[in-house]
Order: sequence, then structure tokens, then C-alpha cells
Amino acid sequence: MHTKPSSPPVFSRRQFLRRTAAAGTFLVVPAQVIGLRAGTSPNEKLNLAGIGIGGQGASDLRELESENIVALCDVDSNHAARIFKKYPSAKRFTDYRKMLDEMKEIDGVVIATPDHHHAFASMAAIQRGKHVYCEKPLTHSVWEARRLAEAARAAKVATQ
Repeated sequence: MHTKPSSPPVFSRRQFLRRTAAAGTFLVVPAQVIGLRAGTSPNEKLNLAGIGIGGQGASDLRELESENIVALCDVDSNHAARIFKKYPSAKRFTDYRKMLDEMKEIDGVVIATPDHHHAFASMAAIQRGKHVYCEKPLTHSVWEARRLAEAARAAKVATQ
């Protein structure tokens, strides 16, 4: 006796788009419109630090101004002077290892150092329990990528 395997329901492209658009609508409606609390308490904001804040790092920080920028780190103080002025309350550093050791309140870091240093700065942050957003390329080898993934899993931090 042969039974015909049941096949999954087939959706047309139009049905798929309608359903996903309807499901996604909830995600783009502002919180105030659906009755959730408007605004964010300062206690609910992330404490973020920038590592490598010239060029792309400055652009990344601009996108995160709704959070608390608590520390900034760049080896070239002259190149970073404009960004240091923009965030006067952020503590300034030239060595990210020192920053990560001193600033226990940091929740996450944004890394935009030169490419060859991304993995080192990311690992230092992950090992200290900080969440990491790093510009591409994150690593230069599969081995480095695997070590970072293992460290992030062990530290229970998110990486991007």
C-alpha cells in the first residue's frame, strides 16, 4: 500500500508578499501608535564605546546617538579631535584595552579600526563580556572567525 506524501501548502508570490507584509507591519509601526510607552528612559539606553572613531567609526556613532556614548578610543587623537568634541561627556582613550578594563559600565562596542585590527579589538571586547558591532571584514581567516564565534558563545554576547 503506497501513501502519497503530503506536500506543504503552495503559496503564490502575491500571497506570500501579502502575508509577510501584514506580519511585518507590526514591526514598523511606532510604539506610541500601538499604545506602548513612548520614549526611552536613560536607564534603558545602552552604554556604548567607539573603537576607531575617525571616518567610518564617526559615521557609525552618528547612527547610535540615541544611546549613551560613554567612551571613545582612537590611536590618533588629532584625527579623532572632531569626534571627541562632538561627545564631550565620553571618556577618551588611545588604548582600547585600557578603556575596556577601566569602563566596566560599557555594554557594547562599535569597532571601526583599520581592517587588520578588527579581530583583535573584537576579541578583547568579547573576552570582557561586551557586545560587539564590527565593520567588515571581521577577520582575515576562518580560524580567527571560529575563535571569535567560540569566545562570543562562551561570553554569551551578541556580535554583528
